[in-house]
Amino acid sequence: MNALLTQAELIRRITDEVQARLGATPRGQVRLEKSHGSALTVQARAEQEGVCEIHCECDAERTLERGFIPIGVSARHCHVTEAQVEILFGPGAKLEPLKPLRQPGQFASRQLVSVIGPRGRAIERVRILGPARNDTQLEISLTDCIYLGVEAPVRASGDHRETPGILMVGPAGHLAMERGVIRANRHVHLHTDEAAMLGLKDQDTVMLKIDGDRPAIYYDVQVRVRPDFRHELHLDTDDANAIGLGDGAVAQIIKDPSKVHACGCGG
Repeated sequence: MNALLTQAELIRRITDEVQARLGATPRGQVRLEKSHGSALTVQARAEQEGVCEIHCECDAERTLERGFIPIGVSARHCHVTEAQVEILFGPGAKLEPLKPLRQPGQFASRQLVSVIGPRGRAIERVRILGPARNDTQLEISLTDCIYLGVEAPVRASGDHRETPGILMVGPAGHLAMERGVIRANRHVHLHTDEAAMLGLKDQDTVMLKIDGDRPAIYYDVQVRVRPDFRHELHLDTDDANAIGLGDGAVAQIIKDPSKVHACGCGG
């Protein structure tokens, strides 16, 4: 049997096993490791609440005018096209909203898939965000990359240059993604009016200060501006766990970098 057929047989067997876990009828069996506990606390909470967890809204003291914005922690998730929804979940299938996200029109769907890396390891219960997109994308953390055995670069959403692919499996079928696996860059969503108030524009970069058990200042955070956005900082689960982010945490845009103190200088 040549290498191509061997790979096809492996994909078929992996697909059968994952579909069996999702409730489909298996054609064969292959043992896969269960989903790991990557970023367990934040990941589990985000999954339970529908992929994106907003830690808090800004209060009367911490206003957008002063540069404060709420934080959304994005657990691993994927985007697929309308045609791919039918491949994964069967003819006529549509994404079914589970929970609206902060960004208008966006929602966590009820549909879940599994993703399998080149090592044969699977991460299960990866939620699809809706509505359906024009391209396929899987957003995971660095911890997930290490587990799966993929080298996903940090990219802005939609930028799939030199990105790896992965096998995505649903109850009715699978997708062999050729590209589109990324680690999403840190980015801020702003409505056009909000950006104008802050003196920012689309594709600007800013510095952000975030409090937590391990306070941090992030550099080169991308600003994304659209009339259908609401102000929010997006981090992934690795970022959230590294800072020790907790309920009530918000981020502040640093408008004057000269006021940033060096480590150990106090103030």
